[in-house]
Amino acid sequence: MRLYRFLTGPDDASFCHKVTVALNRGWLLHGSPSYAYDAEAKSMRCGQAVYKEIDGLEYTPEMKLSDY
Repeated sequence: MRLYRFLTGPDDASFCHKVTVALNRGWLLHGSPSYAYDAEAKSMRCGQAVYKEIDGLEYTPEMKLSDY
């Protein structure tokens, strides 16, 4: 099974830590990061897609992807 997540966060160290945690849990980067201005919050936001292959499990919509 292949799992997909799109991590988002403010343009600060917390976003880098979020991606680092995912990488250390076995998630792999998928594509380039994104960077956009949030006009409502008046701040920059970051995003990064990640994926992970897991053998022996079948995907269900009830899965909490961050647990993997």
